[in-house]
Amino acid sequence: MEESKKLPSDLLSLGKLKRIKGRDKRKKRVGRGPGSGHGKTSTRGHKGQMSRSGAKKRPWFEGGQMPLQRRVPKRGFTNIFKKEYQIVNMSSLSKCKKEEPITPEVLKNLGLIKKGKEPVKILGEGELSSPLTVFANAFSKKAKEKIEASGGKAEVLK
Repeated sequence: MEESKKLPSDLLSLGKLKRIKGRDKRKKRVGRGPGSGHGKTSTRGHKGQMSRSGAKKRPWFEGGQMPLQRRVPKRGFTNIFKKEYQIVNMSSLSKCKKEEPITPEVLKNLGLIKKGKEPVKILGEGELSSPLTVFANAFSKKAKEKIEASGGKAEVLK
């Protein structure tokens, strides 16, 4: 009876671990003469870049072929003046208290946006149940309509 009540910690402990057969494999020793089977060129073949000492190839090197990043045509451009907005949907505004005005600082404290200093845009996804005063850098048409329809205000920050 006593042996059947052994806890798993009694059965398995670091002192009782054993090596698994075939776990460790010896490193291939090359360049140790013709009797080893890996003598003379030491598995590197004859001549060429990879037979020399210190030979390396970058992962993107294609053997002198025109590299992929140069073969693919360039298209379009990147607008350096594009404004990146942090987006908040109307459905997530329902988490806010009805009395206080909703500002980017309030949204940051609630975890709805990550960065306090970047501009915020309110989108019209979802419904509002109560009137809210919302301050943001931009509003979509639908969002502005829905806020005003519920009796609230949508104020644009500069």
